[in-house]
Parts: sequence; structure tokens; C-alpha cells
Amino acid sequence: MTATTAATADAPPPGLRLPRRRGVELLLLAAAVLISVYGYVEVGLARHGTVPAGAARYGAGLAVLALLGHLAVRLRAPYADPLLLPIAVLLNGLGLVLIFRLDQETPKDQAAPTQLVWSAVGVALFIGVVALLRDYRVLQRYAYLSAAAALVLMIVPIFFPAVNGAKIWIRFAGFSIQPGEFAKILISVFFAAYLAANRHALAYTGRRLWRLQLPTGRVLGPIVAIWLVSVAVLVLERDLGTSLLFFGVFVVLLYAATGRTGWIAVGLLLAAVGAAVVGSLEPHVHSRVADWLHPFASIQRGEGASQLALSLFAFGAGGLLGTGLGQGHSALIGFAMKSDFILATAGEELGYAGLTALFLLYTLLVARGYRAGLAIREPFGRLLAVGLSSLLAIQVFVIAGGVMGLIPLTGMAMPFLAQGGSSVVTNWIMVALLIRISDRARRPRPARADTGVIARIVVPEEERGGSGHGGGRNGGGPR
Repeated sequence: MTATTAATADAPPPGLRLPRRRGVELLLLAAAVLISVYGYVEVGLARHGTVPAGAARYGAGLAVLALLGHLAVRLRAPYADPLLLPIAVLLNGLGLVLIFRLDQETPKDQAAPTQLVWSAVGVALFIGVVALLRDYRVLQRYAYLSAAAALVLMIVPIFFPAVNGAKIWIRFAGFSIQPGEFAKILISVFFAAYLAANRHALAYTGRRLWRLQLPTGRVLGPIVAIWLVSVAVLVLERDLGTSLLFFGVFVVLLYAATGRTGWIAVGLLLAAVGAAVVGSLEPHVHSRVADWLHPFASIQRGEGASQLALSLFAFGAGGLLGTGLGQGHSALIGFAMKSDFILATAGEELGYAGLTALFLLYTLLVARGYRAGLAIREPFGRLLAVGLSSLLAIQVFVIAGGVMGLIPLTGMAMPFLAQGGSSVVTNWIMVALLIRISDRARRPRPARADTGVIARIVVPEEERGGSGHGGGRNGGGPR
């Protein structure tokens, strides 16, 4: 009588069926929709003393989007992480609530309906990616095509008029789009694919400078060239927030691919030098740095409070529990209150407690993305998950730090919360890719030779004489 045990190179091992947790996902989605609808109703009650007329349509629309996304995951990615989709729905729903609340201050400029349409487009693309991209590894074949497409998307806005000092928009016939948002995903695919293919050469070849192993130019050259061209284009467009984002993801993925902590130190040093140079030479950036260093200087000069000063006042007025939805004064911030400074509204009306909850949602979303990447043994999937999660993490840090006065303002959209169709669509595509990666990470592997399974025959002790010697794990049985 014999027994067979198997060990595989990927988790979970063959034969172990992890729970799919789709029922948990559906319950969390229902909670996310209910919380969002409650916030919508709360704004109407606070502002007008009655339930908003569009509350039912808003709730039904968000519920339909959530249900369609859930069905796509249930049918096409049944082993995906059950937290990714509910967190995205809740953040998107809260963003719609905050935009609707600020719409009350601008009756002639209603942004919430348009944002709901963009959210629907984002969920449709989410469903398309989950349903049609059966194996995310096919993206690795199109590394250089992704880089070329990203550069084209970043270059096109140069030929269009600047908006608020930056050439990052394409506007025609009343329609606007920000191509740089989509370039983020494409450049992440390129970084992940190139580093996955050259990770050993990057880590173990070249010359050693102090404690840093410098790869050869032939290996490091292509990715550095693509990155430098991307940053140069973004600097020309004065889109310094996205250039900082690309740089951060580039350094993080270099570290993840090589395991060399020296890349982090070099990245921080280069970021500090670049920030100092750009802050000194670029007037637009210099003014933001000056405003960051002295946020109340305009008040002292009698010119009124700057946007950053008003943002800080909003956070201070919110206190621990906030003033309540619809009862703050963050609308005084002005034209960027629904985009760059929407977090100030959350801070004033939801308080530090509400801000903590928001940051925990972002933290959980990023952590689950990292977890999916760590569970994947093949390098491209791991690096892609780390890159997409790092995009979200760096973006949240840069935006939150800017509006809270921790770092200079950069002008990016808070993921899912802020007004911006391109941003919300891109975020949904990123979540779809993370869903795909997590599904593969948690999916059970068949016990076949081509899956890397190593089988060994274990002879029971009684068939070897029952002495107990050599019958243990390290005994003399066949291996």
C-alpha cells in the first residue's frame, strides 16, 4: 500500500481548493452601496431638509454597476480577492457623494451626473478586462508597444492649449480627456515586462559602485531612455505630478526586480536633486514651493487666503468627527474644490475619523494588490501587481501630502474620489488587472508534470518493517 504526496512551486498547491468568497464579496458590495446612498441622502437632508430627488436613481445606478462587476468576477475570475471590488465601489461611491455635495455650491456646474457616467464607463472597461483578458501574461509580449503608445499619449496634449498652466488635456467639441492617465498603465506594463526579462542582469552584472551594483548600459539603457523621455515630455507639459509618479514607480519596480535596497537610496537622492532644480528654475513650480513654505503669506499681505491655506483651515475646522456632510465651507477653496482639493471637503465634513477610514480603505486596496503580487511566482505578474499598487499608493501620498501641507502641491486626482473621467476610468482598469492577477494567484493548480509538481512516493512504515528507523521525514525511504 502506498500514498502519494505532492508539493508545487506555486500557491495554492494542487488539490487544495481555496474558498472563492464570492458571497462575501456580494455582501460587502451591498454594504458599500448602502453607505454611499446614506451619504447622498445625508447631504440632501443637511442642505435642504429633504431626501434628494435623485437618491433612488443614484442608488440604483451604483447598485447596478456593482452587481455587473460582481457577475463578471464571479463568472470569469471566481478565485479573485473578494475585497478589491467592494473597496473600489465604496471609494467611487463616496467620491460621487462628495462631488454631489460640492455641486450644491455651484448650481450652474453640476459634475456628479457626468462623474456617474464616467464611472459607468470605467466599470464597463473593468468588465471587459476581466472577461476578455483571460491571461494577463499576454501583456508581456507587448512591452515596447505599450511604451510607444504611452509616449504618444503623453506627447499629444502638447499640441493643445494649456489648462491651469499645464498641457495635459485634450479638449474638443466640449469633450475632454487626460491621456496621461492611461499612459500610467501602459508604462507600468512596460516597466514590469522589461524588468521581469532582465532582472538577473540588472542584479548581478555590471560594476560595483560602493554598495550599489550598477548594471551594464546595454541592460539598463532601454528602460532609462524610456523613463527619461517620459519625464522630459511631462516636464514640458508642466505635469510634474505625473512625472513624480512615474519616477516613484520606476524606482519601486527596480527594487522589487533586483532586491537591491541601494536603488531606493539612489531614487530618493535623485528625486531630491530633481525637485530642487525644477523648483528653482520653473516659475510655476517655484510658486507652489513658496506657497508650501509660507501658506499664510498671502493673508499677511492682505491678498486673501490661498487655496492651500483654505485647505488647511478646512482640515482644522473638521476636528475629530467633522461638521457633517453638507455643513462645511470647503467650497471657498474655489475652482479646484472638486478635483485637487476634494480631500479637504472630506477632512472638514467627515473629520479626522472619516479621513482615517478613507486612508485605511486605500491602504487595504494597496495591500491586497501587493499580496496578489507576492502570491504569484512568475516575475511579470509579481512586478505588474507591485507596479499598479504602487501607482495607487504614491498617488494617494502625493495628493494627500499636498493638500495637507506636507509636501508642495502637484495637481493630481485622488483615486476614485476626485472629479475626472480619465482618472476614474484608469483606476477601474487597474483594479481589473489586480483582480486578474489575484485570481491566478489563488486559483488551485492541477497536479500535472507541466505545472512544476514534484511528486514523491512515501512507503508506509508498516511495509518497511515498522521499526520506525528511517521511516521519518528524513529517513531512508524512496525520494
